[in-house]
Amino acid sequence: MRKIWIVYLLLIACFAFYVLNYRAQSQLSDQRNAGGLRGSMDEKYVMVTFQMGIDYWKSGLKGFEDAAQALNVSVEYRGATQRDVHEQRTVLEQVIAKKPAGIAVSAMHAAELTATINKAVEVGIPVVLFDSDAPGSRAYSFLGTNNYAAGARAADKMAELTGGRGKLAIITVPDQQNHLDRTQGFADTIAAEFPELSVVVIKNGKGDPLFSRQAAEEILLSFPDVAGIFTTEANGGIGVAEAVREHSPSAAGPRIVSFDTDKGTLDLVKSGDIDATMAQGTWNMGYWAMQFLFSLNHGMNDTRNPGSLQVPQQVDTGITVVTRQNVNDYYAK
Repeated sequence: MRKIWIVYLLLIACFAFYVLNYRAQSQLSDQRNAGGLRGSMDEKYVMVTFQMGIDYWKSGLKGFEDAAQALNVSVEYRGATQRDVHEQRTVLEQVIAKKPAGIAVSAMHAAELTATINKAVEVGIPVVLFDSDAPGSRAYSFLGTNNYAAGARAADKMAELTGGRGKLAIITVPDQQNHLDRTQGFADTIAAEFPELSVVVIKNGKGDPLFSRQAAEEILLSFPDVAGIFTTEANGGIGVAEAVREHSPSAAGPRIVSFDTDKGTLDLVKSGDIDATMAQGTWNMGYWAMQFLFSLNHGMNDTRNPGSLQVPQQVDTGITVVTRQNVNDYYAK
C-alpha cells in the first residue's frame, strides 16, 4: 500500500511540474507574440573593454545601449583606462562581484583573462565576448570580425594598390588574438596568391601612435624600397601615416592599409595619407551582444526547448573597405 501511495505522489508531482512548465512556456509565448520579452530597469548588463577613452568603442557601446533601450534594461560601461591587461582583469573582477545580469567583454589578452571570464560563468553570470575573443574560455558566444578573413581582404587591397609587386611590412599588436589573426590572414594571402609580393618584417606598434610611428621609421630605414605597410589597428595607421609623410614629403611613399574608422583614421583616408582602412561592424557587435546576454539571462537558450532562441557560438559582424571614394559615409552622423 505504501508503494502505491509513493507512486501516486510521484505522478501528482510530475503532473504539477508539467502544468507549471506549460504555463511558463505559454506566458513566454504570449510575451513573444506581443512584441518580445522585456526586462526591467533594475536588470543591469555591463560592457567591459580596455583603453575605454578611445573612439573605437563608441559605435559598439551605442549598439549595446540601443538594444538595452529596446529591451527595457539598463547598462553600464566599464574598462581599463590604459592598454593594461592587469587593469582590465581587476575591472572585470569588480564587475563580477556586483553580480550583473550579464557581461559583454572585449578581451585584451585571451590567456590572461580566461580564468576570470570562467569565474563569471561559474557563478551564473552569462558572458559573451565581442571584438577580441578568448577562445579557451567558457563564454557563450563571440561576436566580431572574422579577423583572418579581414587580413586576407586587406592583402587583396594592398596587392591592388602596389600593382602586386614589392616588399611589405606589418605593424600589429602581437599579444592580442584579433591582431594575430589579421596578421596571419594578411601574410598567408600574400604568400599564397601574390608571388611578387613578400612580407619582409613584422613589428609591434603596441596599439599606440607613437610606438607605431617609431616602428614605421625603423622599417623605412631598413627597407627604403618598401612598397606597402599594413597596420592592424587605427592608432597604428595614424602613426605610420605620420612617419611616411615625414620620410617622403614629396615622393610617393609606401601604400598604407589600416584598420577601423575612428575620425583620425578617416581624416587621413580623406587626405590620401592612408590609402584604405578596414571598417568593422562595431554597432552590430554591441547590439547583438546585448540581445544574446538578455536571451541567456532569461533562459531562452535552453536546448531542451525546441522553441527557444539559440545563441550562436560565433557571429561574423562583417568588414568593408573604406577609401577616398566612400570615406564620407563612415563619419559619425
